[in-house]
Formats: sequence, C-alpha cells, structure tokens
Amino acid sequence: MKLAPFPRWATLSLSMMICALAGKAAADEITTSILKANGCNNCHAQAEQIVGPAFDAVRKKYEGQKGALDMLANKVRLGGTGVWGQVAMPPNPQISDADLRLVLKAILAGESTSGGSAPARP
Repeated sequence: MKLAPFPRWATLSLSMMICALAGKAAADEITTSILKANGCNNCHAQAEQIVGPAFDAVRKKYEGQKGALDMLANKVRLGGTGVWGQVAMPPNPQISDADLRLVLKAILAGESTSGGSAPARP
C-alpha cells in the first residue's frame, strides 16, 4: 500500500508548533531557574500559598492593572508587608532588573513557574 505524500503546509505547521513548544519549555526553565537562584521558591509556589502568596493569586490580583509590572518590581526589590497579610517580604536587591521583569511578566501572564506546564486559566 502506497501512502499519500504529506502536504508541505502540514510539515511546516508541525515544525512551527514543535519549535514554539520547545521555546516555551526553555522559557519556563529559565524562569524556574531564576526563581530558584534568588530563593523565591522558599516562600512562593505556583498554585498554593506557602509563606507568601501563590503566583496564581498574584496574577489574579494584578492581571490587567495598569502599572502592575512596575509596582510589583518595586515591591519585590524593596520588600514590604500588608498586602497579603502581616508576614513581611524581605527586600531582594540581588536579582537583576532583567531577571525580575522576566519573572514578573511570566507570573502576570499565568505561565508556569515550576518547570511544568502552565496552570489552566479560569
């Protein structure tokens, strides 16, 4: 039995999907490594509160708010208390501006911060 040739457009489409998935996995891995290197995972997780809020809760609270990225970057950099309870978030001067913005963009976009697949959005 002779199989019909695979259409060129299907081959290109499949190749693009594979590249996109590989790129997303690499981006998730970079985000995860930044979080681990800076100790963020000691207090935060993707879906459940540990000491600080879950990243999913942060996304839900600030999603779509104008200036949220800059406000959160300032909060992470300087630390603070009162928004999520009385447990203080320590200042984090060691994380680079580029890494901080990359991680916060991923959190606000609902991307995975645990090396796995992104959570389902409600």
